[in-house]
Amino acid sequence: MGGATTRTAPQARERAADAVLPPPLRRVLGTVAVPAALVVAVVGGMYAGHGAPGRVDRMLVDPTADSVRPPWRYPARVLDFLGEPAGSVLLVGALVVACLLLRRPRGAVLVVTAACAAVGTATLLKHLVGRTIHGPGNLSYPSGHTAFATALALAVALVVAGRLRAGRAAGTALVLGASLVAGAAMGWAQVALGAHYPTDALGGWCTALAVTPPAARVVDVLADRLTGRRRS
Repeated sequence: MGGATTRTAPQARERAADAVLPPPLRRVLGTVAVPAALVVAVVGGMYAGHGAPGRVDRMLVDPTADSVRPPWRYPARVLDFLGEPAGSVLLVGALVVACLLLRRPRGAVLVVTAACAAVGTATLLKHLVGRTIHGPGNLSYPSGHTAFATALALAVALVVAGRLRAGRAAGTALVLGASLVAGAAMGWAQVALGAHYPTDALGGWCTALAVTPPAARVVDVLADRLTGRRRS
């Protein structure tokens, strides 16, 4: 029994070092994911079937107007492009290559998984909630662009936190800070360009916070099983 413990301890440390969801952050991000999912559900329920801005939206900005003007219109359009199919493929591809160059294959898998999970969940929720902007054919809640940008930021921040061996406090600050910056930037662009209501951006941000930690955990579990099979 003692020999088995000695042999498995290095393997456990190696798995922890390779994890895209570092052990110090599992409980923290798991705790964050629960209220984020509740926010998505509550806000979605409030605006289900609506086709106009709510009170909170009106307090922040006139969401039906294309309110951003040069020079701020240019960065808004660049951010918007990064969330479109062509831009998102380029961005995800660049991040995957970067992860592989850094010898973080799990990070590369997480980038793709997180992006797909966030966008897929946002798309499903749009059809379930049925909120629209600028006409009945434009489903708006939650913002897929914001969910995508936030999920990528979370994935990249998790890879960086793991590589730096960041502790709970530093890792949490890094991951949540990156998600806030990315979500706020893309959410601003979407609202400024008149593509979404502010509460759509909030829903997109929370969608990514809800789905990315579980996606990272799934990547780790499957990678650990695959590694274990190869060694056996």
